[in-house]
Amino acid sequence: MSNEHKSAEREAAPRVPPRWFVRTAWALHRGLYRVTAGRVGLRRPRARSWGTLRVITTGRRTGCEHSVILAYVEDGPNLITLAMNGWADGEPAWWLNLQAHPEATVDLADGSRFVTARAARGEERERLWARWQEIDANLDGYAALRSVETAVVILEPRPEPHPEPHVHS
Repeated sequence: MSNEHKSAEREAAPRVPPRWFVRTAWALHRGLYRVTAGRVGLRRPRARSWGTLRVITTGRRTGCEHSVILAYVEDGPNLITLAMNGWADGEPAWWLNLQAHPEATVDLADGSRFVTARAARGEERERLWARWQEIDANLDGYAALRSVETAVVILEPRPEPHPEPHVHS
């Protein structure tokens, strides 16, 4: 590959902020959500824009609850997000947690719901990836920054869990 071609390829690649900046922005967003008791930090998606939700997962190693705020779009009753890790390599911890324990809770601007997570595959993945491309024309360029395919994560509604009945002895 010629130097000219490499230079043009670098120019075409979208720019991502430094990792420290991305992580700081995530921490500030979570802090804003926490300080305002959830009144600020979540929003519904619009026609050409994603929304934000908070997903509460069960840690794959600890079994403890963890939460993160993510971008999402709607697909019927399902919520769709990307396991992008700020476009850095490696899978985000929340996605690894959901792979181990797919049942989770999401907080939305208009309330909470129980969901089951799974990765989109095949034609479904292609359709949902195209939906995200409508919002971000640079999506393929960002995804090319990662060495692994970015999972398209579907959060499907599930019924509210019922507490275990207490057995009296």
